[in-house]
Amino acid sequence: MIILVLFAFLAGVITILSPCILPILPIVLSGSLTGDAKRPFGVIVGFIASFTFFTLFLASIVKATGVSADLLRTISVFIVLGFGISLLIPKAQVLMERLFTTLANRQSSTTQRTGFSGGIFLGISLGIVWAPCVGPILASIITLAIVSKVNFETFLITLAYSVGTAIPMLAVIWGGRSLLQKHPWLLRNSAKIQKIFGIFMIVTALAIFTNTDRKFQAFILEKFPLYGTNLTRFEDVPLVKDQLEKLEQKSDDDRKEGKTITDMFGGSVSAPDFIAGGQWFNSEPLSIKNLRGKVILVDFWTYTCINCIRTLPYLKAWHQKYSDKGLVIIGVHTPEFEFEKNPQNVEKAIKDFGIEYPVMQDNEYATWRVYANRYWPAKYFIDKNGKIRSSHFGEGAYDESEKMIQDLLAEAGSEVTDIAINNPLYQIGAKTPELYLGYERMGYLVESQRVSKNQYQMYAAPPSLPLHRFAFVGSWKIEKERAMPKKGASLSLHFEAKDVFLVMRSQASASKVRVLLNEKPVDQKIQGEDIKNGVVTVSDDRLYKLIRLSSSGSHVLTLEFLDDGIELYASTFG
Repeated sequence: MIILVLFAFLAGVITILSPCILPILPIVLSGSLTGDAKRPFGVIVGFIASFTFFTLFLASIVKATGVSADLLRTISVFIVLGFGISLLIPKAQVLMERLFTTLANRQSSTTQRTGFSGGIFLGISLGIVWAPCVGPILASIITLAIVSKVNFETFLITLAYSVGTAIPMLAVIWGGRSLLQKHPWLLRNSAKIQKIFGIFMIVTALAIFTNTDRKFQAFILEKFPLYGTNLTRFEDVPLVKDQLEKLEQKSDDDRKEGKTITDMFGGSVSAPDFIAGGQWFNSEPLSIKNLRGKVILVDFWTYTCINCIRTLPYLKAWHQKYSDKGLVIIGVHTPEFEFEKNPQNVEKAIKDFGIEYPVMQDNEYATWRVYANRYWPAKYFIDKNGKIRSSHFGEGAYDESEKMIQDLLAEAGSEVTDIAINNPLYQIGAKTPELYLGYERMGYLVESQRVSKNQYQMYAAPPSLPLHRFAFVGSWKIEKERAMPKKGASLSLHFEAKDVFLVMRSQASASKVRVLLNEKPVDQKIQGEDIKNGVVTVSDDRLYKLIRLSSSGSHVLTLEFLDDGIELYASTFG
């Protein structure tokens, strides 16, 4: 826990450099313009208390009272707006001072009226309206808070993040006060400066109210994708990941029992908003609030996942049938492998698959975590009021899913009863499970072989290869999520399926792999669409279609690597 507290504190400190702090800087700086020396501390104490409390308990408050989270945010926006107006109009400032005097039950002196108590109210509002750029640590905390799994550890970690964020905020406020005191020209014109910042605060309040602040953040992250991710990259280290897994496992009883987020909340829970971890495609950034009145289908996927790929024709058909009826499908692209975080790869996949509905990158797993998701693909059905009404994990149940879409659209007032449900028959002949070739999730390696991690090693061909097993032959380097063969090495898979797929990438512009089935070169009748003359050319970072048989059966696939620099990730079957 100490490690997570330390990293959470550092993540909070670094937040001052993130694009998510930019929209609220006018509010922070305004803390230096009025009041006595106690006012900055009031702002910071209010922010720490508010952000910590509402991060951990907002979901529980909404569930217990029925009070909308949007209502609390709106109230806070109006408080910020009031502070802006008070800086702009002297009479309004007097009224604000009297209000804080009454609330704080203090004597009527200007120092007391505009000092610590006024700062606290501003800080509390700031803690509610601020939407930070979420890294892995804060995303895990938000997930646990949503499923009501708050404990002393999560409290300390959230508090550490809040304190870390507050320290540079306090430095900004003190810096502003110091500038006013050291430069007589600024001090003489402090009234004009107050009015300028009053205008900034009013504009900021209106931007937050209309969600323009989040669109601005998304614009910055889209134009400079490495800006946000590089700031949270230090959290994405094995030490932190291990501690987060332990923290989540302590609060994972419901998920171990197979419960979904709807099970945990009795079948109806407010849908968490999207936390983009990269770019948006086919749309400007969207939010659950702005889509209120629409029916939303959130689809967690990744472009090399064959199970996800097989669901795409159904999703695209529903988009065509119901988008003009009020259905909005949003693909949340949460990468399984590191190269899937590349926005150019995702954009190319979207184009290749012919996806027209909005897709957002979730490179830091922030949206994945707040939905307590565990699967690719996963679908969440959200009604016109922003409530998750149902969910489905994996493939299949397409008729039931479309019926759910129709029911939710009908509730929203759309006429869909005359639209027929006629999805293609879902049928999979594979019995061999997905095979991961990196050591982190490796299973089904032939028992006679032992992996030497992160270094090249010679592997001998096994005397036999049982069904659902694979074997390395020749010189291989096995890393956490990938396997890299030297030229002349080979890979054998004993599978039972109709189709075979393999996720690969090349460190060169193109690398070649010879494909054999049952020790014979594949011919046109059985080769997948990525094979020509028995050879697949690896040029893009994606899933390659190797074998397409007329029916499911037991076979041995052998891949012979004709070039260096090829990376293999996972093999899937259909």
